[in-house]
Amino acid sequence: MKENTSTEWKGVVLVLIGALLFSAKAVIVKLTYRYEISPIGSLFFRMVFAFPFLAWMAWKAEREEGRTSLTKKDVMNLFFMGVVGYYLASLFDFLGLKYISAGLERIILFIYPTLVVLLSFLFLKKKIHKREVFSLILTYTGVFLAYGQDVQFGSAKDVSLGAFFILLSALTYAIYLMGSGSIIPKLGARKFTAWALIISSFVVFLHFAIFGSYKELIQPFSFYALAFVMGTVNTVVPAVFVSEGIKRVGSKTAAIVGSVGPMSTLFLAYWLLDEPITMLHSIGTLFVLTGVFWISTAKKAKEVSV
Repeated sequence: MKENTSTEWKGVVLVLIGALLFSAKAVIVKLTYRYEISPIGSLFFRMVFAFPFLAWMAWKAEREEGRTSLTKKDVMNLFFMGVVGYYLASLFDFLGLKYISAGLERIILFIYPTLVVLLSFLFLKKKIHKREVFSLILTYTGVFLAYGQDVQFGSAKDVSLGAFFILLSALTYAIYLMGSGSIIPKLGARKFTAWALIISSFVVFLHFAIFGSYKELIQPFSFYALAFVMGTVNTVVPAVFVSEGIKRVGSKTAAIVGSVGPMSTLFLAYWLLDEPITMLHSIGTLFVLTGVFWISTAKKAKEVSV
C-alpha cells in the first residue's frame, strides 16, 4: 500500500513539474519572436537543440530495455503519433503564438480533455452525460471570455486566426492522446516519447529545408540560448516527466494535476512579457480549469465504478 502511494506521489510530482515546464514554453516562444524569426524557424531551432538528447534517450532506452517487437501497424501508429502529436500540434501552436498572448494560448490548449470527450462521442459513440455537458459549456464559456479580452488588446482578425491555430493544436494533441494509449504499454514511456519526438524532428527539419529561410539560421547568441532552453527544459525534460507520471498515476489524474499550467503561464507572461492579467482572463481561466476538472473527475469516477 505504501509503495503504491509512493509511486502515485512520484507520478504527481513528475506531472506537476512537467506541466510547469511545458507551460513556460509559450513564453519562451514569444520571446524568440522578438528576433527576426518565423514560426517554423523557431520550431526548427527547438528541435535542433532537442534532437541530440532525444537520440541519446532512444539509444539508452533500447540498450536498457532491449528491442521491442512491433508489428507494421505499431510502427505506422508510432509514426502517425510523432507527426500528429508532436509535429502538427507544435507547428499549429507556434503559428498561433505569433498572433495571440501566451495566456490565451495556454487556456485554449488546456481544453484538450474536452476534445477527447467530443471525439469519443463522435467517432467511438461514447455517451456524453449531463455533468460532462455542463463541464463543456463552462469550459468553452471560459475560452470565449479570455478570447474576448485578447480582442480588446489587439486585432480581432489576428486574435481569431491565432486562436484557430491553437485550437487545431489542441485537437491534434487530443488525437495523439487517444491513439498513443495502445502503443505506450508495448514500447514503454521513455522509448515511445523519444522515438515519437525523433520522428517529429525529422519532419520539422524537412519542413524547414523546403519552406524555411536560411537567413534565419544566423541569430544573436541570446536567441540561441532561448532556443536551447526551449528545446531541452521546455521540450525533452517535460515530455519524459509527463510520460513517466502518466504511467504511474494515469491520464485522468495527470490531467487534473496539469491544471496548474494555465495559471503559471499567466503569471510568467505577466512577468516576462508584460501581458496584463485582467479580470476576464482570470474568470475565463477559472471557468476552463473548473470545467476540465469536472470532466476529468467524472470520467475517472465512471472508470472506477466499472
